Amino acid sequence: MSTWAIGDIQGCYDELRMLIDRLDFDPARDRLWFVGDLVNRGPKSLETLRFISSLGDRAVCVLGNHDLHLLALASGNERFRDSDDLNQVLNAPDQDELIHWLRHRPLLHHDEELDFTMIHAGLPPQWDLATARACATEVETVLRGPEHVKFFDQMYGNKPNRWDPGLQGMDRLRFITNCFTRLRFVTRKGKLKLKLKGSPGSQKKKYYPWFLHPHRLTRNDRILFGHWSTLGYQHRNNVWALDTGCLWGGQLTALRLDTVIPEPVQYNCPGRQNPGNFT
Repeated sequence: MSTWAIGDIQGCYDELRMLIDRLDFDPARDRLWFVGDLVNRGPKSLETLRFISSLGDRAVCVLGNHDLHLLALASGNERFRDSDDLNQVLNAPDQDELIHWLRHRPLLHHDEELDFTMIHAGLPPQWDLATARACATEVETVLRGPEHVKFFDQMYGNKPNRWDPGLQGMDRLRFITNCFTRLRFVTRKGKLKLKLKGSPGSQKKKYYPWFLHPHRLTRNDRILFGHWSTLGYQHRNNVWALDTGCLWGGQLTALRLDTVIPEPVQYNCPGRQNPGNFT
């Protein structure tokens, strides 16, 4: 049995199927992990959702910021709609089933046997893995429950920007969500800098990529993440960055997890967007 983790797809369904063919994936025995951002901006978000959801328990997927954006639109919050790219999903005859499936995906997946943890974006330096897992469960419970519409109405925003175990209510849920789905940079004091994009070193001030913070409590845990296309494929500080910018004309990356040394396989993508607009 093989287990592969795949980077951000964002509706690039054809490229996903080409990569999976290259992996010689057998749904009867193998498993696929997805680091989130299945949808948006690419041409085939609907086909991507239908395919991955059809894999059942052979696929594990964590939620990314674009997936949450789709869920917010489906819940009725259109204040931050910036395009019509997701209309193909929202107008599909099986929309309800797909949205229900997506809303029940986790923010964090941990596999004891493989010794890997998968998230979409990042973790603040103050969290150890046990805290991260507990915080993920808090938000997942709300997403899957009757309060999810209220959650999506208040989800957007950059505050609070520093972890405090005493945070409560929507402030707590928003902070947790921003870490798992939007985080790239932090300050030395552990504040989230959510507006910063680009590659490390391109900022005017000294900010740390979340995985390079010198006091990160998860530095001994093996973590897979996506979200940050300007990083490209990287393995350093016990993390693997898997978003290699397929949407922007880069590559779609799969990483084999059940080998002594994780092995990447990549498929070159033609690209459909302006590569300067990384999100």
